[in-house]
Amino acid sequence: MTDQAVDAGGVSLSGRNRFPAAADSSFLGRTRELKELRADIERAGLDTLSGRKAPRARVLLIAGRPGSGRTALAEELVRQVADDYPDGVLRARLTEPDGTPVPVERAARELLTALGLPAPPGADEDELTATLRDALAGRRALLLLDDAAGAGQVDALLPDNADCLLVAVSRGPLTGIADVRPCTLGGLDTKSAVELVAQHIDPVRITVDPRAAESLVEICQGQPAALTLAGGWLAAHPKAAVADLAGQLHADTDEGPALARVLRLVHATLPGPAARVLRLLSLAPAGDVDPHIASALAGCSVEDARVVLDDFAALGLLRPLPTPLPCYEVPGCLHPLLRALTERHDRPGELQLARARMLERMVRLLQSCRAITETDSPETREKLKSLPPALRFPTPRAAENWLRARRPALLAAARLAVADGELDTLARRLMSQLVRAMVAHLGTRAAAGDLYDVHRLVLQVAERQRLPREKAAALLNLADLDARTGRTPQALTRYRAALDAGREANDPYATGRAMESVGGAYQELGDHDRAADWFGRALVQRLAREEREDAARLYGRIATAHTRAGRYDEALRNWRAAAAVHRKAGDASAQARVVSEQARVHEYAGRPEECLRLCQEAVEWARRAEDVRLQAELQMRFAGTLERLGDPVAAALHRQAAARLLGDDIHMGTDGDVTDAWRGQDAGTYEIRSAFAKD
Repeated sequence: MTDQAVDAGGVSLSGRNRFPAAADSSFLGRTRELKELRADIERAGLDTLSGRKAPRARVLLIAGRPGSGRTALAEELVRQVADDYPDGVLRARLTEPDGTPVPVERAARELLTALGLPAPPGADEDELTATLRDALAGRRALLLLDDAAGAGQVDALLPDNADCLLVAVSRGPLTGIADVRPCTLGGLDTKSAVELVAQHIDPVRITVDPRAAESLVEICQGQPAALTLAGGWLAAHPKAAVADLAGQLHADTDEGPALARVLRLVHATLPGPAARVLRLLSLAPAGDVDPHIASALAGCSVEDARVVLDDFAALGLLRPLPTPLPCYEVPGCLHPLLRALTERHDRPGELQLARARMLERMVRLLQSCRAITETDSPETREKLKSLPPALRFPTPRAAENWLRARRPALLAAARLAVADGELDTLARRLMSQLVRAMVAHLGTRAAAGDLYDVHRLVLQVAERQRLPREKAAALLNLADLDARTGRTPQALTRYRAALDAGREANDPYATGRAMESVGGAYQELGDHDRAADWFGRALVQRLAREEREDAARLYGRIATAHTRAGRYDEALRNWRAAAAVHRKAGDASAQARVVSEQARVHEYAGRPEECLRLCQEAVEWARRAEDVRLQAELQMRFAGTLERLGDPVAAALHRQAAARLLGDDIHMGTDGDVTDAWRGQDAGTYEIRSAFAKD
């Protein structure tokens, strides 16, 4: 699929930006509701009346149908009281546009991220919500939970801190949460409703026929969303009278709420290409749309899509998002109505093709986003030149900003693609590029939570499609993230499953990697015998494939396991084997490190003379390698050994030698070693591996 500049049919809606005030409407009406909600904040709860301090945050509930202005009321309340909560406002949406409840763990993770406290990847709901409550325990913050699907979601996220306030928006009451009185919304009062329509058009059109305006309000049942669309339609049709619109809506005899009738009218009066774009926006992941998504869905140029989206925003069909990039949100109340229009007017095959175009566009944008970080490669520069200008990023910073801004939509697209089940090839490509872009721009550690979720999706597809190689890669990546966050038993289970999948796929990398990782997990659990056994199995495979460098590393890991088990002679035998590999390869730096480890083993074994001799030999190997940094590190290790053996004077001399080698660029750890020395040799850490085909 290509990104062609296809004409969208010359779509340009009349009245665009005619009345700029419509883009920045002031809040209207709901004076009584706001007064009651503010009073409810200070109302004494049941705990207070009984003489006890409230154990949890006060919950305010704004209930109403989608389109009733419930979110707008919540936002206005938050705006009015935000100064009373100096630790900020945290927002989370608890229902997807298609009506699916958002998992509590995902909402908790997003709230923690907003607090600047990323949660461990793979943490479950209980751990994440407990972490969130701990984070809010000493704060005075306000939480706005929009479109809550049920009391369970709200209760799980409720802070155990009476100094916080939680404002929940829902369709109905949250049965099960104590001491909550819902503020239930109906329609706006007539005066406010007329003013809402007047914000979009020349007020004279209201004053010349006030009865028509009141009739329009009555037909729309005072529903703010319906009135906003009505005002946008009138702005786009400056020659139409308010009475004309009221008459057309009154003539619509189809069943459904007022909002559905207004949307049908707006849709029917749009040019054909624009109406199709509007319907296809129901496919936008998380209801989040930008010109690229709209362009791909409709098969039109990015510039045409940008114009159409601006027009839709002027009509009230989209809500601009406060981001540096042009992004819009499909209002939740419109999403099911747009889906109904899509099912009525578009064939399933056309919708699936639109989804595929959208995923393909995201893949190409992610490829470009990652490639801009690799411009040192001539091959990458050629790839970038081959991309259409609309898909290129001018700088790495621009690419990173795009990735951060579009992150929720990209993750939602991956989830939807996997759930769809019919676009697994595109889903796999999307997830592969998403992982690579995140690692390139954000780093594995910072993106760990998102990467964990993506790898779980990869595993789901691999199991569904019976792809053992990809299954092994996903399990290895998930296990690595488990191991890094201290969930070693879970990591061990996944490493063993990865080994089985690697054997099924006949993938020597996966099997060797899994065997070594199983050994690392056992070592972390303190079972050094099993660790040495599994490292040995991995070593046999590496030797059979003549992978000398990996074999040398495994000799070192086996030696470390034996050292921790107190089998010093076995440890020395394996370190000598590692040294032989490095000596044959002519790697003097690696030889220096291995000899230093041999010295450490002799120290543990109570052989000080041999220990000191090997320390000196290690320094000499580093000198031959002309590695000044390594020489200094080994001098510092030599000093630590001397100090432990009771020779502080000689230790001081070696520290001085290290200082002379590095000047001011030296930082000592607490044990006398240089910080960030070569401890990583035994850490068993790996870069995230993708089992997908290369670009």
